Amino acid sequence: MEILSKGMESVSFSLYRSQALAQSIIIGGEGLPEVPDPSVGLTWWMIVLSVIVVVAVIVLAVFLFTRMLNSRFVREQQLDAENIILVAKQRAQQIETEAMDKALKTINEGEEELQKRRNEVSRESDRVQKRRNELETRVEKIEQRESALSKRQSNLDKRSNEIDKMASKQLDELQRVASMTVEEAKAELMAAVEKDSRNEMARIIRQVEQEARSEGEKKAREIIVTAIQRVASDQVAEVTTSTVNLPGEEMKGRIVGRNGRNIRAFEQAAGVDVIVDDTPEAVMISCFDPVRREIAKRALDRLILDGRIHPANIEKILRDEEKEVQKLIVEAGEEAAFQAGVVGLHPEIIKVLGRLKYRTSFGQNQLAHSVETAKLASVIASELGADVETARKGALLHDIGKAMDHNTEGTHAKIGADFCKRYGTNMKVVNIIEAHHHEVDQDSIEAVVVEAADAISGARPGARREDLEFYIKRLRTLEEIANSYKGVENSFAIQAGREVRIIVTPEEVDDLAATYMARDIAHQIEETMQYPGQIKVTVIRESRAIEYAK
Repeated sequence: MEILSKGMESVSFSLYRSQALAQSIIIGGEGLPEVPDPSVGLTWWMIVLSVIVVVAVIVLAVFLFTRMLNSRFVREQQLDAENIILVAKQRAQQIETEAMDKALKTINEGEEELQKRRNEVSRESDRVQKRRNELETRVEKIEQRESALSKRQSNLDKRSNEIDKMASKQLDELQRVASMTVEEAKAELMAAVEKDSRNEMARIIRQVEQEARSEGEKKAREIIVTAIQRVASDQVAEVTTSTVNLPGEEMKGRIVGRNGRNIRAFEQAAGVDVIVDDTPEAVMISCFDPVRREIAKRALDRLILDGRIHPANIEKILRDEEKEVQKLIVEAGEEAAFQAGVVGLHPEIIKVLGRLKYRTSFGQNQLAHSVETAKLASVIASELGADVETARKGALLHDIGKAMDHNTEGTHAKIGADFCKRYGTNMKVVNIIEAHHHEVDQDSIEAVVVEAADAISGARPGARREDLEFYIKRLRTLEEIANSYKGVENSFAIQAGREVRIIVTPEEVDDLAATYMARDIAHQIEETMQYPGQIKVTVIRESRAIEYAK
């Protein structure tokens, strides 16, 4: 098309030039040249015609060539269009096939997922229905219970109203008889009490204490260190270890064994710790259970004498010694009952009582302490006219809980009372055991007698021992407790810590306050300190008036 356009432009331009030339020849004028010769004019016409013919031929050729090109281009475009259409149809068919496959796959997956969801919904619906039925049943029960409670509450309200009416009638009757209202009676009573109590308090306290001392009651509460068999402390090392003497230093290596095999087997089987240190010709056995410690000590002595120290022989000798110690425990319990003059004890009680042979408190053997307490209680009960047999039995068994307190939660008094009650012991004796540290009220004079005998046995000189460090610490604690109170000028712990004397400032502390201070300090000592026997608290208040005559 571009070629055709260019050809038409060339032809048009040639014709335009020919016409212009012809007009200039035909039209006369000044600017035209003269024609001198006819042959010249003929030449110009021939040139014009030749040009016209050439132009016509060129135009025709261009037209034909252009038409041929157009026809060929059209045919090629038609072929290309047909090919494109064919490819498009094939692609469309392929896409349609793929789309149908994907659609079918998606439909199948959707149907599977839908079926799965339908199954889940069905199961969930079943669970919901089951839970609904359970809730309905529970609601019915709650409604029934609520109905019963409503009826009961209604009855209670009715009875409460009746009681209120009766109380109101009685109060009105009392007011009528007394000729005063409740408020007036309260005011008069409070005024009388406030008037009399302030001056009588000190006198009443002194009177009560004097009456208690005159009746022979020992004001001695012993707070025993039960942790001495449970936890480690400075005193525990003296009562929770046993020393085994060795014939020579080479025996330590045999006890330990190759790679520690023997000592591990012994500790695991006996339930103790074997301490092998630099102590010459000796090892120590440590355990909070005194019976296990005794069994281990006896077994180790036998192994040293036998010389065959290996795991199999260790287990055999431990079993033999355990049986032997159990026999000794029973024998010790029977011997203690015989010495105390107590008969009719259950065999299990005798067995547990014998375990006290291996229990100590502040260095005092507990089985010997129980027998001594039983003898003292017998003498005191006979002098007071109390039941000697009950007092003797209760005194012998008062500390039986100490044989079990390392394995059972609770105080030894409560543990021992429950144990004896379980084996049919008289309830009066059970109360003596449970009340000897005032954890419960004392129901009989025999309980008071046993408490006094227990204090005498523990507080007598030489009965118990304690090391120097603990002794000094107790004295300092006594003085610190006394000095913590307002108005205390100075304090002194005397008589080996069995008495503390407190000097107060008379301007800050009066007689009544001094009495209160002595009671409060004694109570704090009982609650915070651990000591054998009893501690006397003395508050000294002195007023001096000094004047010089000149």
